[in-house]
Amino acid sequence: IARRVAYVPQNPVAPGDMSVLDFVLIGRTPYIPYLGSETADDLRAAHGVIRRLDLTDLADRPVGSLSGGEFQRAVLGRALAQGASILLLDEPTTALDVGRQAEVMELVQRLRSTRGLTVVSAMHDLTLAAQFADHLLLLREGRIVARGSASEVITEELVLTHYGARVRVLDHPEGGVVVAPSRPKGER
Repeated sequence: IARRVAYVPQNPVAPGDMSVLDFVLIGRTPYIPYLGSETADDLRAAHGVIRRLDLTDLADRPVGSLSGGEFQRAVLGRALAQGASILLLDEPTTALDVGRQAEVMELVQRLRSTRGLTVVSAMHDLTLAAQFADHLLLLREGRIVARGSASEVITEELVLTHYGARVRVLDHPEGGVVVAPSRPKGER
């Protein structure tokens, strides 16, 4: 299963003294025989992921010394090193600044198109979901309440009904939508 499905949890844990490289190499475990060790191919795969996620300068650092965003990228690196065809993401941009959020989502998008990767992601950031997902499901209490494209699923009415949030949903010039909080008129 681990050769087919990789998972990025929302709140991952790791031994604080393990290096980033060793942590990413954990993703290669499904390819290492019992009592075996990493091969040159495993190291190449790990270093390739580390480069793509801009973790090269951090490869020898202990995971426990990383910022939240750096650690989140290392966790994504571990999952990508698995080489699985299905990637499950639970809030993959947690603790990342807006620039790193875009980088991670763009990387996942590139992997989807170049490697035929299937990505299923749980996200609370509706704008990111709208910009990067081909198909959206809006869930409430574990039930699907809407499905379809971003413009079909992320509407002001659906967000108000199911999240209790007043928002403005704006068309993005490059496709998708942008969701912005909206204050009732007259309140400041």
